[in-house]
Amino acid sequence: MAKHTMGKKSAFKIQRRLGVELPGLGKAGALERRPYGPGMHGMKRKKLSDFTIRLMEKQKVRFHYGIREGQLVNLVKKAKKDTSRAWVDTMVILLESRIDNVIFRLNWAPSIPAARQMVSHGHIMVNGKKLTVGSATVKPGDVITITDKGAKSGNYLQAKAKPRLSAIPAYLATEKDGEKEKAKVMAEPLPEDIPFPFEKRLVIEYYWKVR
Repeated sequence: MAKHTMGKKSAFKIQRRLGVELPGLGKAGALERRPYGPGMHGMKRKKLSDFTIRLMEKQKVRFHYGIREGQLVNLVKKAKKDTSRAWVDTMVILLESRIDNVIFRLNWAPSIPAARQMVSHGHIMVNGKKLTVGSATVKPGDVITITDKGAKSGNYLQAKAKPRLSAIPAYLATEKDGEKEKAKVMAEPLPEDIPFPFEKRLVIEYYWKVR
């Protein structure tokens, strides 16, 4: 299984290069002190090509959700098979429905990589069964709980002490389960639930050749 490694420095650089805070990286404040790109030429204004602008918009999605390019292309192909809505909306819904993202959106983990680690360590249960694959998707009606060991993990305690997100999205609901929390998927995510500024048209144009 491929590893997703991203230190504090690289997470900051990625956000500064793209000019946007990406909550999934778990590193807030990248743009507060240095609202420009990394490197000695970061403060210089550059004229970006149309391709670069589209690429940067696509990269927001890839880095926020912590997936490889091949995984994203496969999601695009899958989304394009659904003709019920714009394929880019389907792509966002599929990404938002991943269990690693859901754990992060519940503020049970400080970042999506941390949430993926919690899942792979067997700390998360869906409908009473352990789930260990971060890319697995949940659907409306699914009940998500955290194990006793997971509730004592550093990732969970860090997220509870200092939540990365100010609120959970409307498609999720939480309630107390004794001393812990449990959550339920109330509805399918909406394309608008993506937690950062996102220009869908640019991603559509970037992947127009993918079939």
